[in-house]
Amino acid sequence: MIGTFAVVTAVASLVLMAILTWLGIPFLGIYGILGFVIFFHVLQWLMGPYLIEAVYKVKPVSPAEHSWLMEAFERVVRASGLGKAPKLGIAEIDLPNAFAYGNPLKGNAVAVTRGLLKSLPPKEVEAVLGHEVGHLKHRDVAFMMMISIIPALVYYVGYSLYISGWFGARTSRERGGGGALLLLVGIGLIILSFIFNLFVFYFSRLREYYADAHAAMNVNEGAKNLQRGLVRIMNTTGRLRKFRRTEHAGKFSEFKMFFISDPDQSIEGLGDVDQLVEKVKNTKPNILAELFSTHPHPAKRLKNLDRFA
Repeated sequence: MIGTFAVVTAVASLVLMAILTWLGIPFLGIYGILGFVIFFHVLQWLMGPYLIEAVYKVKPVSPAEHSWLMEAFERVVRASGLGKAPKLGIAEIDLPNAFAYGNPLKGNAVAVTRGLLKSLPPKEVEAVLGHEVGHLKHRDVAFMMMISIIPALVYYVGYSLYISGWFGARTSRERGGGGALLLLVGIGLIILSFIFNLFVFYFSRLREYYADAHAAMNVNEGAKNLQRGLVRIMNTTGRLRKFRRTEHAGKFSEFKMFFISDPDQSIEGLGDVDQLVEKVKNTKPNILAELFSTHPHPAKRLKNLDRFA
């Protein structure tokens, strides 16, 4: 993950500085755009936890009602070596899933949905908690925000040059190139921002693998129970009526990256959960679809967990 972040940051910086130097555009312009983009990303980061809790109706766990859940969470936190225990909440939605979120002001938190508690046995819930605590241990939520700034920055620089070229910017006229050069460079940067977004998706998939590994190494029989839990989540999601899935996931699709399992990745089938695990492992990933996915293909995730079983 660190390597991906470093490569994307370095390439984006080199491309932007080279283009601005070549066009003779002052670096102050790029700093202004950078400040604009960072401001809105940081604002989103600061407001995100409050918005997530409102959208998914997250409430603190009642120790009297779910003492086993609190005990499992405390075991995972201790095994993970977190200095400060995150908060644990329950999202009052039927969609079986879980997510981790937070920031320095709000603090870190893990939430499991009511549908998850109804669908998974306690051992598998504990493995899911291990996955979510792994995200907090790796601090990948903050890294995700930082790397997502890069495509946005490149896009806005490209869009600014595109508009300047379209209307024949003064800088372009003084250089004698007209607006055509800025127009082409702007289009090129917009395309480049799309390519950088693919690396953001790749980064998101990597962090899911590492969170899976964290659960496998810090929870008793974590790999096997997480495999079962992921399959139960997808199977239960597949049985839900379509409008109920989109009610909580599709309407706020920007939050899908926080879920342990993409609500759009569902399976149908009956029988023993271990048989379903093997069935999912034998499915063939769609490489093109995975390029635009925030989560690895389920078959790849389950096979990766086999390394820890």
